[in-house]
Amino acid sequence: MAKKSKKQQQAGGTPATVALTAAGTSYTVHAYDHDPAHPSYGEEAAEAMGVSPDRVFKTLVADVDGTLTVAVVPVAGQLDLKALAAAVGGKRATMADPTLAERTTGYVRGGISPLGQRKKLPTVLDASASAHATICVSAGRRGLEVELAPQDLRELTEAVLAPIGR
Repeated sequence: MAKKSKKQQQAGGTPATVALTAAGTSYTVHAYDHDPAHPSYGEEAAEAMGVSPDRVFKTLVADVDGTLTVAVVPVAGQLDLKALAAAVGGKRATMADPTLAERTTGYVRGGISPLGQRKKLPTVLDASASAHATICVSAGRRGLEVELAPQDLRELTEAVLAPIGR
């Protein structure tokens, strides 16, 4: 496969939107002006889109027994590290080093998407996602979200569905 230049990637979207398009998945892109002074990327996204924080999910990278693992949880809550470890059959989870998370996923903090990551990581989607027809996750950069069916996200990321949020 030919490697795309940076200009071609920008013209075709982010790696997340490219992955969604390649898979033939139905999705909607929501763009907004990111405010670097806002204290929460996820809450900012929910406010900017006028969407309930229960439907906007943040992507976090944790270290579960030495394996980087992606957790996708509502921005309205927090990640339960013990529940995440249990969901993937691990014993202990801690938040991953931010620099390592960025390098491994290919995205910057506040813009890490569960889709189109540089390296495919085990992924866990909070069970609350199933209560919604669609949810929003980062499209791969700050100020850009994708809205899609939770089942589509689960299938594309091969995510385990588990109660990992609190």
